[in-house]
Amino acid sequence: MTPRAAKLALIFAIALYYALVVFNNLADYGSNYQFVRHVLRMDTTFSGNHGLWRALERPVWHTLFYLWIIGWETVTSLLCGWGGWRLAKAFGKTPAEFHRAKRWAIAGLTLGSLLWLVAFLSAGGEWFLMWQSKLWNGQEAAFRMFTVTAFVLLLVALPEVE
Repeated sequence: MTPRAAKLALIFAIALYYALVVFNNLADYGSNYQFVRHVLRMDTTFSGNHGLWRALERPVWHTLFYLWIIGWETVTSLLCGWGGWRLAKAFGKTPAEFHRAKRWAIAGLTLGSLLWLVAFLSAGGEWFLMWQSKLWNGQEAAFRMFTVTAFVLLLVALPEVE
């Protein structure tokens, strides 16, 4: 497989992954909403910890955070899909043209990486102390997806050679 074909396949795979994440978040809204709700409420963190003042109890916050995440995932999927389409159109062109076609893919992959790093690992994991929960801890999955998305970002961003 050529490096171009690998980049193209991986960006479309990431677009598909995020599309499935959005689908699952909408198709099973209640289950995934519960995850967000418990993380924001901090109701399964260590009892008596001094960070509980950060907890968000009002359901409106839970809904807003969840919809914000779904929106972020949707934009990521669309950008990666569009970026893959642009790469497919530039597949047989010069290295410079193929490299220019990466803009949307790089934007989508960056947005996807930031989702896991900012929303899940930083906000959820550290601000809302998700790491303390045995029941509602998504840090392992978030780290896995940050790593996958960031790896593909690095591969796609590599310069093209003649």
